[in-house]
Amino acid sequence: MAIVDLVMPKLGESIMEATILKWNKQIGDTIAVDETVLEIATDKVDTEVPAPFAGKLIEICFQVNDVAPIGSVLAKIEVAGEINHVRNTIVETPAPPPIHAEPESIPYVPAAPVNTTPQETGSTETRFYSPLVLNIAQSEGVSLSDLEKIPGTGSGGRVSKKDILNWVAAKKSGTTPNVVLASTAPVATAVAVTTQTQASSVAASASTSAASSPAGVVLSGASEIIEMDRMRKLIAKHMVDSVQTSPHVTSFSEADVTNLVQWRNNNKAAFEKREGTKLTFTPLIVECLVAAMKKFPLINSSLDGDKIIIKKDFNIGMATALPNGNLIVPVIKGADQLNLVGLSKSINSLADAARNNKLKPDDTQNGTFTFTNVGTFGSLMGTPIINQPQVAIIAVGAIKKRVAVIETPSGDSMAIRHMMYLSLSYDHRIIDGSVGASFLTEVANQLEAWDPNRPV
Repeated sequence: MAIVDLVMPKLGESIMEATILKWNKQIGDTIAVDETVLEIATDKVDTEVPAPFAGKLIEICFQVNDVAPIGSVLAKIEVAGEINHVRNTIVETPAPPPIHAEPESIPYVPAAPVNTTPQETGSTETRFYSPLVLNIAQSEGVSLSDLEKIPGTGSGGRVSKKDILNWVAAKKSGTTPNVVLASTAPVATAVAVTTQTQASSVAASASTSAASSPAGVVLSGASEIIEMDRMRKLIAKHMVDSVQTSPHVTSFSEADVTNLVQWRNNNKAAFEKREGTKLTFTPLIVECLVAAMKKFPLINSSLDGDKIIIKKDFNIGMATALPNGNLIVPVIKGADQLNLVGLSKSINSLADAARNNKLKPDDTQNGTFTFTNVGTFGSLMGTPIINQPQVAIIAVGAIKKRVAVIETPSGDSMAIRHMMYLSLSYDHRIIDGSVGASFLTEVANQLEAWDPNRPV
């Protein structure tokens, strides 16, 4: 018998960790090959981790709601066979150091035991805080002085993730959190310098947050408090991060999509009967988007420091609303290589998988540009927020019949047309108004130029 490690798989280029949602197997359970051992969640999608070999689960290394880095050992499985052969098969990349590890050049010196005698409360103590604790403190608006009061249950009295979350929860509930009084025990100078450097951003952030945050919400008897779910918290963080990263500019245009609407109405029944999938407006719009993007390659790019990276792949993210009201963005890979049938099948498949929570991690990775249809719910237009690290996102509104002026060689006339508003939000660091507006105009031109006699 041999003991092998079940390792957190690589889930995407930008994903560095995942949260444990559920253990489908417990210690002592027998596991078959490819049987789901646990369920995990990233900031992109929920997925399952299967067993690469049959055996028995003998150890669980992370509990539900724990955050595990990519490459870390999730569990240990007892299997038959040589240990070296099995390990080399499963473990593809070495596990990164845990997020709470100290820099090698600055050894950690444990803080002295907490002493609560009154005469010691005026002394000072410097504590080491992990990057995770500092990030939580920054997001929750915990000041440095408050951070120093939180009792630590970690090694040497260090504040853990659980400690700070419990402290924040107690403070929000109106109860008085437990506090630590300063100790007189000396701490190494190197550790003091490191802690002050790490914590300075937390203190500055807390100060800024306190100055800019609105007054606390006053609840009345008719109020209802709803806790954000995990996905909504991630969406909220991504939206704030995007606005803080990219200076957003939004341009608007409108398109006469009468030819496109009539062509779809005339061909959707035959298309569905022949191809076995519905013909929606989305693949028609995506086809026009790709044609316009090829003329304005800067739209299909990302920014890395002072370097602009032009993407040669046309991977179109498609914002999809979930039944619970949250949003996810599956990606149509190689949209420029697909014809209308391929686009329709890919889009419908991704949309169905998203609504049924069946998306794979790869389905939401490597998008280069995002499209959102705000008209699905009746909106005429919107100002979408860029999906980082992309540099632009387009929104299309509801198609409405309106009276419009039609220009003809024999003169102008009035007619009822199908009109649609378009809006493009773009990163003003690298896309100027001339490029953004020109691209949006080209998309409108592509939509208006749809051939009403085009074969299905």
